[in-house]
Amino acid sequence: MSLTDLPLLGMLRTRMHWHQARQALLAENVANADMAGFRPRDLAEPSAASVGLAAPVGAAVGGDGIARTDAAHIGLTASAGPNADPRRFKGFEVRPSGNGVNLEEEMMKAGDNQSDYQLVASLYQKSLDALKIAVGKR
Repeated sequence: MSLTDLPLLGMLRTRMHWHQARQALLAENVANADMAGFRPRDLAEPSAASVGLAAPVGAAVGGDGIARTDAAHIGLTASAGPNADPRRFKGFEVRPSGNGVNLEEEMMKAGDNQSDYQLVASLYQKSLDALKIAVGKR
């Protein structure tokens, strides 16, 4: 087994690929901001199950998708719903032409996506550096 085949590195690679695909989709939304009838699209975040990870043994998974290993753990409120993001406002105005792209919202998503990608890329690099130190290559 190669050092780069570790589950942590695989998760980070998957996350980086997801951020790259999301950035392309957000750019497409911005590029089509004036096209009649165009509706903006976004990618769903990859879940732990989609990258081959499972909840810890004995963990109860709540309606919000978060594994709780202890009944005393605090969960999201029931009104938040599954995968709810309290910062996002789901409503947006649709122009008379049928276009639903809100440029401000798309640019905010693109900025958040870029900073998240940089974080994941930094974690990936630091993990590789730690593995090199561990095997004596550095």
